[in-house]
Amino acid sequence: MADIYANARSTTGTATRVKDISPTSGMCPICVKSCNVLCEISKSAFRGREVLYPAPEEFGHSTAASNKDYGLDWSHFQILTEVLGAEGIEPESDKAVFPAVDIKTSVGGVPLKVPVFTAGLGSTAVAKNYWDGLAVGAAISGTIQVIGENICGMDMNSKVTDGQVTHSDDLKYRVEKYREFWDGVHGDIVVQTNVEDQRLGVDKYALSKLEVNVIERKWGQGAKAIGGEVRISDLAKAIELKRRGYVVIPDPEDESVQKAFKEGAFKTFERHSRVGFPTHESFVEDIENLRKQGAKHVFLKTGAYRPAVVAFTLKAASEAKIDLLTFDGAGGGTGMSPVPMMNECSTPTVYLQAQVMKCIGLLKKKGRYVPDIAFAGGFVNETQIFKSIAMSNLGDSPHVKAIAMARAPITAVMKSEHFVELAKENKLPKSFVEKYGANPEQFFIMMSELEDTYGARAKDIPAGAVGLYTYYVDRLGVGLKQLLAGSRKFKLDLLSRKDIASLSEVAAKVTGIPTFEEIENDAIESILG
Repeated sequence: MADIYANARSTTGTATRVKDISPTSGMCPICVKSCNVLCEISKSAFRGREVLYPAPEEFGHSTAASNKDYGLDWSHFQILTEVLGAEGIEPESDKAVFPAVDIKTSVGGVPLKVPVFTAGLGSTAVAKNYWDGLAVGAAISGTIQVIGENICGMDMNSKVTDGQVTHSDDLKYRVEKYREFWDGVHGDIVVQTNVEDQRLGVDKYALSKLEVNVIERKWGQGAKAIGGEVRISDLAKAIELKRRGYVVIPDPEDESVQKAFKEGAFKTFERHSRVGFPTHESFVEDIENLRKQGAKHVFLKTGAYRPAVVAFTLKAASEAKIDLLTFDGAGGGTGMSPVPMMNECSTPTVYLQAQVMKCIGLLKKKGRYVPDIAFAGGFVNETQIFKSIAMSNLGDSPHVKAIAMARAPITAVMKSEHFVELAKENKLPKSFVEKYGANPEQFFIMMSELEDTYGARAKDIPAGAVGLYTYYVDRLGVGLKQLLAGSRKFKLDLLSRKDIASLSEVAAKVTGIPTFEEIENDAIESILG
C-alpha cells in the first residue's frame, strides 16, 4: 500500500507541488528550490514539532482523525434483511412498522433512549467551547454525557487543599449544565478520571460534593497511547499548570522560552498528562474503593492497545465487576492527538472488536462475569452502529449495548452554532436558505417537537443542543429503527451475528462472520430439496 500522504496531509496543512508523488516517500519526484509549497518536510524545517499536530491554529474549534485506509472497516459487512416473520412484535402488517421498533438500551445500569452516548470530552478547548450544546443535547436525547479528564487540574479557579481538590468552578458547571435538562432517569453525567485526577482526588470531590453517580477510569484512547494533550495560549496559565505538576513544553519558566513566546516565535504551549501503569490487583482495589466512596456505577475507558492488553483489560474488568467497559478504536481525536499516532498507532475498530469478542467468548466459557461493552472509534451513522451491536451477540444477547461518539456530536454542535450565527448575521449560504429557510425555527427540523415537549423552556435550549438532539434522535434513532425493521428485529437486543454478512475474505477471516457464499446453504437445500 503506497503511503501517498506521507509528505502531504490536510490535517497538518501540507501539500506537494505535483500530484505524481513518489509512492515510497510521498515526496515530489523532483524537489526544486524555487517551490513555495509547504510539504511535511519543508514545514517541519520551519515549525518542527508543531507539524506533528493537526492545525494548531484551529485548536479549540476543530477535531481531527486518521485518513489512513486500514483495509477493513464497517463497509466490509452487509446487513441481511428478512421477510419471513418478525421478532419482538406480532408479524402483522399494521403492527410491524418501523416506528414501533424499540431502540432503548441500558449501559452499565444506566437506561438510554438511544443506543449512543457522548464519550469523554475533557480539558481540550473544543469541549469547553461547545459544552452547553453537548451537555444539554445529550440530556434531552436521554443519553450519557461523559466529562473527560483533567478538568479540575486545568481550572484556574480550582481550590486545592493539601493536594486535594475541594472546589472546581468548571467541573461544577459541567455537571449542573447537563442536569438542567436531565429527566433523572435516562442517561446521566459521568466524570472521567485519569492519573492526574486521581492524585488530585477528583473522584472524591465529584462523588461527595457534586453527588455524581458514575465515575469512569481512563486508560487511554484510540487516537493515541500517550497522555492527554492541550494547547495553552497564556504564559501565566502555562506556568501555573507546570507548578501544579503537569508536563508543559517548552518550559514556561525558562527565560529564553518566555522571550520567544512574547516575540511570537510560537503561540501556544503544550500541556501533557502522564499515563498510568495499571496492574490487576491495583485496579480491582481501586474499583472497590470507588464503590465505598459512593459511586453507584463504575466505568472504564481504554484505548486500542495490543491484543494481550485487550485480554488483560477484560480480565481485570471481569474481576472488578465494573459496569461498563468502553473500547476506543483507531484513530480519531477531539483535541490535539499527534497525526502520526492517529494514522499509524493502535488497533482499527473492526479488528479491535474481533479481539474483544474472542476474549469475551473465553470468559463466558469459564462462567466469568462480563461487563457491558461500548465501542468508539469513527462511528458516524446507524449502519455502523447496527453492525457493531449485531457482531457482539455470541448466543444470548449483544454484549455491545451502545456506541460512544465524540467527533460526530462535536461536529453536530459546532455546525449548528455556526449556522445560527450566520443566520443572525444574514450570511447563510443562498442555497441553504432556499432549501431550509433563513431562521433556526425553519432549518432545525426538530425545533417544533422540542417546543411541544419543553414549552417555554425550549428557548433556553442552546442551538448546538437542538442540533445534537436532531442528529442523535431523528437521524441515528430513526435510521436505526428502519434498519432493524428491515431485518424484522423490533427490539435492539434481538440483533445477532446472523443479521450481517462479510463482503470480503479479510472481513470473514478477522471476525468469523461468513460471506454470502457461505451463509444459509443448508437452508437453501432444505427449502428446495
